[in-house]
Amino acid sequence: MPECLVLRVPTRNPADVAGLTALFESGQVRPDEVVAIFGKTEGNGCVNDFTRQLAVMALEGALAEALGCTRAQVAARVALVMSGGTEGGLSPHLLVLARREAAAGPDGPALAVGTAFTPDFAPEEIGRMAQVEATATAVAAAMAQAGIEDPEDVHFVQVKCPLLTSARILEAASRGQSVVSQDTYASMGLSRGASALGIGVALGEIVREALSDAAICSSRDLWSGRASASAGIELMRNEVIVLGQAKGWSGPCRIAHRVMRDAIDLFAIQEVLSDLGFATGGQLSLEESERVVALLAKAEPSHDGLIRGRRHIMNDDSDINATRHARALVGGVAAAAIGRTDLFVSGGAEHQGPDGGGPVAIIARREG
Repeated sequence: MPECLVLRVPTRNPADVAGLTALFESGQVRPDEVVAIFGKTEGNGCVNDFTRQLAVMALEGALAEALGCTRAQVAARVALVMSGGTEGGLSPHLLVLARREAAAGPDGPALAVGTAFTPDFAPEEIGRMAQVEATATAVAAAMAQAGIEDPEDVHFVQVKCPLLTSARILEAASRGQSVVSQDTYASMGLSRGASALGIGVALGEIVREALSDAAICSSRDLWSGRASASAGIELMRNEVIVLGQAKGWSGPCRIAHRVMRDAIDLFAIQEVLSDLGFATGGQLSLEESERVVALLAKAEPSHDGLIRGRRHIMNDDSDINATRHARALVGGVAAAAIGRTDLFVSGGAEHQGPDGGGPVAIIARREG
């Protein structure tokens, strides 16, 4: 019977793998059990955030050494999702997800995980329907790997997706191909948006016939309540991690989710905690906080420049990117609820929740 382990370790810098190797040395998890690693790195989260690539390289090296294989073999089987940006009080950390065969226990439902990868995209496919369709296929494959048949049992889907650089744009042009945008920063949002729409199609939240290249990042009424996409320079494919509840899995962890209607929707976070059996009404106690293994959330400034009718300046600040403001804001709200700052808050929520809001999921251990 499979069991999904989720282990949280702090990092001192993007290349710090000491926490991961300590897990192996202590026997808490074996290297061959690791199927995915989420990470928050302290870069700017923009096109030139190479902290994500540095972290991936360090993790691939550590896993390759532990497994006695090549980096390429690690990349073929382990999804490494690095999200840049720890603005405000967010703490850099890693979430190590592992799958092991456990002794027979209660027949779930318990936390289940599945992973899948799309083929590499050509630059001209990024931010277009080709990426939507490939993502939907990969999500279905990850669900099947996790043994999740009903899309309603999926609570969070994390995708790491590529972006365009000047070199990639030039390469496409050399073959007579046009790309979705000449703006490399805008390509991040288009890639995230296409990935989120693919998740929505796979989960039955969005009708495929409603989509087109033109709808990506323009039709804001189309969104998934369980999609999270993070774009980075370090890859050309989509890496997909599906998290849900499934029978046939054992283990102490459960997952639940809600959708934040805006960046200060504390009640959505408290409702997730309530779904997982926490007493809510204030900040979690230290003991309760440690039962929370992970909080996963998306952050996005509203396009109308308002939060509950009051003006914000996130979209107008030329010094600090709007997604950085949003991560800090949502991270503060989430930290106030949980009582900890090592939370996975990712910026850029195109088609990931309603405008200005986003999905939030919590993984927690059962009491006792």
